[in-house]
Amino acid sequence: MDVIEVEVFNKLFASIAEEMGIILTRSSFSSNIKERRDFSCAIFDARGDLVAQAAHIPVHLGAMPKTLQHVLDSHCFNPGDVVIVNDPFHGGSHLPDITLVEAVFAVSGKPLFYAVNRAHHADVGGKNPGSMGFVTDIADEGVLIPPTLLACRGKINEDFLAGFLAKVRNPEERQGDLRAQLAALKRGRTRLLELHAKYGTQHIDTIIGQLQGYAERLMRATIAGLPDGTYGFCDFLDNDGITKKKLPIRVELTIDHDEVVADFSSSADQVGSPLNTVESVVTSATLYVFQCLMGEGFPINQGSYRPIRIITRPGSLLNAQPPAPVAAGNVETSQRIVDTLFGALAQASREKIPAASCGSMNNIAIGGMDHRTGRQYTYYETIGGGMGARPNSPGISAIHTHMTNTMNTPVEALEHSFPLQIEKYAIRYGSGGEGKEQGGDGIIRTYRFLSTGQVSLLTERREIPPYGLQGGSPGRKGENLLIHQNRIKKIAGKTNLAAQAGDRLIIKTPGGGGWGSPG
Repeated sequence: MDVIEVEVFNKLFASIAEEMGIILTRSSFSSNIKERRDFSCAIFDARGDLVAQAAHIPVHLGAMPKTLQHVLDSHCFNPGDVVIVNDPFHGGSHLPDITLVEAVFAVSGKPLFYAVNRAHHADVGGKNPGSMGFVTDIADEGVLIPPTLLACRGKINEDFLAGFLAKVRNPEERQGDLRAQLAALKRGRTRLLELHAKYGTQHIDTIIGQLQGYAERLMRATIAGLPDGTYGFCDFLDNDGITKKKLPIRVELTIDHDEVVADFSSSADQVGSPLNTVESVVTSATLYVFQCLMGEGFPINQGSYRPIRIITRPGSLLNAQPPAPVAAGNVETSQRIVDTLFGALAQASREKIPAASCGSMNNIAIGGMDHRTGRQYTYYETIGGGMGARPNSPGISAIHTHMTNTMNTPVEALEHSFPLQIEKYAIRYGSGGEGKEQGGDGIIRTYRFLSTGQVSLLTERREIPPYGLQGGSPGRKGENLLIHQNRIKKIAGKTNLAAQAGDRLIIKTPGGGGWGSPG
C-alpha cells in the first residue's frame, strides 16, 4: 500500500464533502443552516460504507452509516433518485435533522458512490415552534419521514413536497433549505464523477479498500494503547422534565487488546419525555470519543468503526422504542453519553482524558408572529459553554464542545431576521471549575422579546454540574431565568413557556470541570 497515495485520496474525498457543505451554507435560507452551519456531509462507497466526511457535526456523522443502510434496505436507486428521511427509528437522530441521499452513477448499472447530507431544519411541524419542545409523544415533535423518494430520475416528487410543506411553519424557508441540500448533492455528484473519470472504478475501489483498512489499523493501534480491562462509570441527566428523578447513563467499557465493547444496557429505562435517544445517536457519541483519542489528521471512515462494538438495551433511554419522543436525545443525552465514556476512560488513561465539558447544547427554540412583517417565524439555536480542563492546559471558554460543532447565530443576523434583541452576550466569568488546570467558562445570553413568542427550552447540567477530574472541582451549573414585569423567575431546564413583548430570557450556560488538584 502506498500510504501517501491513500492519504491524498482521503483528502480528496474529504474535500468533496467539505465543498458540499460550502454549497449548502451559501444557498440555504434559514439562519440555523446559513449562519450556525448545523449540517453535515459525507461520501459513501458502492456498498454503503463510509469513505470520508467533512469536519461538520459529530452527532450527525456517526449516525449516517445506519441511516444509509436503512435507506438501501428499502430502495433501489436509479440515476437522479434522491431519498429523504428523518425517522429516528431508521437510523435518524431527531425529526428536525433531515437527511438526503443520492446514488452517483457514471452510466446505468450499479451506483459508484452515495452522497449524503443531513441538515437541522428550524421547524418540521408538531406542537411547538421549532419542533424542539417538551412533549410526550413523537407525533407532537413534527413530521416523521420514512425513507421516501424526494426526486425520481431527477424530477421532484411534488406531491410529497406539497404534503410536507403544508405541515410545517414557514414553508418557504423549508423548501429553500431542502433545495440547498439538493444543490449540495449535485456538487458532490459532479466532483465524484470527475474523480471517477480521472482514475477509473478499479483504482478508486482499490484505494477505498486500502483507505478503510488504514483507518481500521489506526483505530486498533489507538485502542491497543490503552490497558486491557473493564472500566465502569455512571453519569446522570438532571431529570426527565416530568419528575425530579435523575436518569443514570451507565457504561461498562471493556478493552481487549485492539478492540473495545461499550455496554450501556444498564442505563435508565426510556422515559415519557424527549430525553430518549436511539441507537444511531449512541453510535455517534461512542465513535466520536474514540476518534478524539485517535487525534486529528487521521482518516475517519467505516474502517475506523470496525474495532468498536456497542451494546444497548431495547426499551432503555439509549434505545428507545416508538412512539417515544427523542428531540432532546440527539442534543442532550448524546452529550451525557460522551461524559460517561470519558469518565470510564479516565480510569484507564489518567493523563489523557479531560474533565467534563459544559454537557449541554442549551437548546432554545422560539416562534410566533413577527409584528414587523405579519408573518410567522421560527428560530432555533444552541448555545456554547465551557470546555473541560485538559491534563496540560485549561479548558476553552464560550465554545461548543463534543457532539455539537455549530456556531452561535451572530447578533446582527438574529436581530435582522427575528423580533428579538440580544441585550447581553458575554463570557460567564468564574463558571469554570478550579484545579491545576482551570475549566472553561460558560456564556450568558439574554434575549429581549419584541413580539409575543412561544419558547421551548431543552437544557441540561442545571442540577448536576460537569465533573472535574483528578482532584479538579466541578464546573458551575447552568441557569435559565425569565424577567417579566421586572420580576425574575427561575425556569426549569426543560420546559415550554409563553413570553410577552418586553420580557427577557437569560440563559447562563455551564462551565467546564477543572483538572488536577489546585496548587
